[in-house]
Amino acid sequence: MIRHINKIFLSVLAVAATSCTGEFEKINSNPYEPGDLTADDYALGSQLNNVASCVMSSDVNTVQFTDALLGGPLGGYYSDANAGFAESFARYNPKNDWSRVFMKSDRIIPTLYANYSQIEALSSNSGNPVPLAIATIIKVAAMSRVTDCYGPISYSAIGESTDLAVPYDSQEQIYDTFFDELTKATKTLQENLGSRLGKNCDYVYYGDPAKWILFGNSLKLRLAMRISFVAPDKAKTMAEEAVRGGVIESNADNATWKYFNSITNPLYTAVNYNNDGSVTGGDTHAAADIICYMNGYSDPRRAAYFLPSTFDGIEYVGLRRGWSTFDRTWGFNFSGVNVRPSDPLIWMTASEVAFLRAEGVAVHHFDMGGSAEQFYNRGIELSFEQWGATGAETYMADAVSTPQAYSDPTGKNPYNGSLSSITIKWDNAASAQEKLERIITQKWIALYYNGNEAWAEYRRTGYPQLIPVAYNGSGGVVNNATGPQRMPYPQEEYTNNAVNVATAVSTLLGGSDNMATKVWWARY
Repeated sequence: MIRHINKIFLSVLAVAATSCTGEFEKINSNPYEPGDLTADDYALGSQLNNVASCVMSSDVNTVQFTDALLGGPLGGYYSDANAGFAESFARYNPKNDWSRVFMKSDRIIPTLYANYSQIEALSSNSGNPVPLAIATIIKVAAMSRVTDCYGPISYSAIGESTDLAVPYDSQEQIYDTFFDELTKATKTLQENLGSRLGKNCDYVYYGDPAKWILFGNSLKLRLAMRISFVAPDKAKTMAEEAVRGGVIESNADNATWKYFNSITNPLYTAVNYNNDGSVTGGDTHAAADIICYMNGYSDPRRAAYFLPSTFDGIEYVGLRRGWSTFDRTWGFNFSGVNVRPSDPLIWMTASEVAFLRAEGVAVHHFDMGGSAEQFYNRGIELSFEQWGATGAETYMADAVSTPQAYSDPTGKNPYNGSLSSITIKWDNAASAQEKLERIITQKWIALYYNGNEAWAEYRRTGYPQLIPVAYNGSGGVVNNATGPQRMPYPQEEYTNNAVNVATAVSTLLGGSDNMATKVWWARY
């Protein structure tokens, strides 16, 4: 139990607060009109939305660093497009002001725990455990992104005292805690299916405990597969338990935060910063990697993912990540990221779950309730459906097409190497390694907009094969072939939490506190 909250956790993100009690059907249909609320109703709505904002932040500056500039480029989806970003994640030389955001931003850990503690108190006072169970699932979703960025972090001891110095947990211990928390939260929800919250406090599932169970189990499956190469027995137990409990199988049950009607999707704002009227975006454009794969496969989802380039005769072409040189006079001609102001933020989809199950069967021999081929094809079908694309059957039958070689129309950041030779059509006779590459490649395409998950899977599996960055500014620390494995701890930790961060580096991290040291579950 969180007994006290550190003073640094008192910063609370101001998002809409709306009613969370009563019958679902009787709630005001206007999701931004509070109505006649009690103080506890209003507080709970605010707190649950504040917690939800800690997965992918509603704050533009935060989501720009964590998703547009960190996860997106390192996951092979985006390239930053600003000549002022000479020190960046994509160039392997980010400043502390960039790399600290996941751990020290007042929009993530402090906001998360300040609001989680208040939900805990309100749930205790009301006798309704559902809000806390939902908040726990969201907490795991948010903090899994943090630990996957740094490795060992403070987790179990956060909030246990008012001391600024908080001990770290090993990543293995953190994952064990995640599994325990998800198991307890989904059990609580299963026991309280009738305690449906008002839809206005929950812009993911509108207060439906049954759907939160599906997401909680799907998140457990994702985390189980993350550790499948380092803790196979634990992974098998958790993965099979998740599937038995019920996971997301339909796009209608996708975990997306549908909060952006009266306010703008922050990722849309972030990618369009400094666009100077450009129709393809501003500080962020689509990366060469993802477009080369999808061009080579003649992928029908391209129109949903990308804005067409403004180069004559070239519909889709991406900017090479970690560019050696950049100027907006030609750089803004590259394809843009097709995110719209009212789009939801995507946490997890049925397509991803299907690919997780495909890998579980094909590579690890887990019981996922079907065959690898069934889940692989279903993942593609679900992704096409999600993005309104047609032609999934033709796409899945393609046993010839391979990723396109990159050709930079400006000649400024060329790459003469080749990408993968992996094809689309499932091959039951392929080796386990080829099956893994095929699954991860298609999952990577389907995961677009969720760059941090793509970066994690790339570090875990080595797939998909990406174009090396054009400029590596790490001074030889980061291997250009594999890219950054983690972010270094914020400099502030060495000031405010010196003993604990030193202990974590010397006993838990397994290497130097730099971007080359692998996190616990990574094998590539």
